[in-house]
Amino acid sequence: MVPDLSPIFTQYEKLRGFVDAAFGQVQKQCGSCVTCHEGCSDCCHALFDLSLVEAMYLNRAFQQKFGYGPERSALLERASETDRKLVRIKKGLYLEEKHGQATESILQEAAGLRMRCPLLDDDNRCILYDARPITCRAYGIPTSIAGQGHVCGSSGFDRGGQYPTLQLDRVQNALMDMSLAIERAVNSRFDKLHEVFMPVSMALLTNFDDTFLGIGPAKRED
Repeated sequence: MVPDLSPIFTQYEKLRGFVDAAFGQVQKQCGSCVTCHEGCSDCCHALFDLSLVEAMYLNRAFQQKFGYGPERSALLERASETDRKLVRIKKGLYLEEKHGQATESILQEAAGLRMRCPLLDDDNRCILYDARPITCRAYGIPTSIAGQGHVCGSSGFDRGGQYPTLQLDRVQNALMDMSLAIERAVNSRFDKLHEVFMPVSMALLTNFDDTFLGIGPAKRED
């Protein structure tokens, strides 16, 4: 049985608060460059994966908001369609790497790919906006991870310019620590559970039950 993970989710919410505050500070200092506005969906087409803690948190928010019914079914169908497309994209990138294409070139190609998030409604608004992942919250201001800077192409920030920048390495490390805390809290038999990453579509589709989390002994096959 999955134990109560609320304390870990509370830590995650505090980390979200830190990112929101950082966004607000940059917006205050560089207001004319931050062009985020209601109805803009540029970040809703970026390809990225969620850590285990974010995937489980988003799934919980989805389960709490949508009971069984046509709206839930339609959303899951969109998620399933998106996930099928992502599988084909990742398979293509894998084959490129297998055939000798440079990793840096593949990463640059992946960064330019676009895919509509299944949580985006017909009015270009996020259905789970309050529970949106940290990547979505940080998009729109200058960020840096592993020494690589990024600015939203729709913003007023110039690439290579000197601006207040959110260092995402610290955030990613904190997310990994929380995912490891989940692995330990459920006493998972999978020692690499905390290294699981998945797109938003799979986070919505996944049943984070005893089987997925590796709770209890493995079932014997007769």
